[in-house]
Amino acid sequence: MDKPLADTVALVTGASRGIGAATAIALAARGAHVVVTARTAADLEAVEQVIFDAGGSATIAPLDLTETDSIARLAGAIGERWEVLDTLVLNAATLGTLAAVPAIDPKELARVLTLNVSAPASLLAAFDPMLRRAKAARVIGVTSSVGRTPRAFWGAYGASKAAFETLIGAYGDEMAALGRISTAIVDPGATRTQMRARAFPGEDPASVKPPERVGERIAQLAADGFENGFFERISA
Repeated sequence: MDKPLADTVALVTGASRGIGAATAIALAARGAHVVVTARTAADLEAVEQVIFDAGGSATIAPLDLTETDSIARLAGAIGERWEVLDTLVLNAATLGTLAAVPAIDPKELARVLTLNVSAPASLLAAFDPMLRRAKAARVIGVTSSVGRTPRAFWGAYGASKAAFETLIGAYGDEMAALGRISTAIVDPGATRTQMRARAFPGEDPASVKPPERVGERIAQLAADGFENGFFERISA
């Protein structure tokens, strides 16, 4: 019972550091074989080593989710090795520049929406067949409170997270009749990450929780299961 995810496969995006890395490590500790993806190979290798040292198993897949055909290539490579994807954690995101709405740069907004919305949509489309073949697939999206509660200067990022949540919720609603795919949204709250440090440069990192707490909770949800449409904000 200490390996509830044994014989399952999980994919975590944005897994080179922070919440993504912590989630991958926690999923592997529960027995899942974890495919970790992000842009930086060296950082992914470091996460993979932590997993190996703890007796887990992982595969690294360095790529930029915004590059043409990158997601299709990823799905093809994973599909050649496994028939089923049991857990998909959509964590990769970019903050962009915090700015008043009239000052938002259209080109940067497009980049934010590409990674935060378009890439998850493409991932869901590419891995939908593998998720459908799972006995009980879990799709977990990592969001932000600004996706539900608008905040000054966070318009671009908040808009991307609002769209992201709608996308995952719609997919869950579409899959409800199958009874085998459940979607959840997790708002990690204030967490010690590089993105948080960029957004709040004067904040003492020790004053907010470590990403390991969030990763453990996401892995627990993947192991225990949840009702379709589940939402949770992780408190401090």
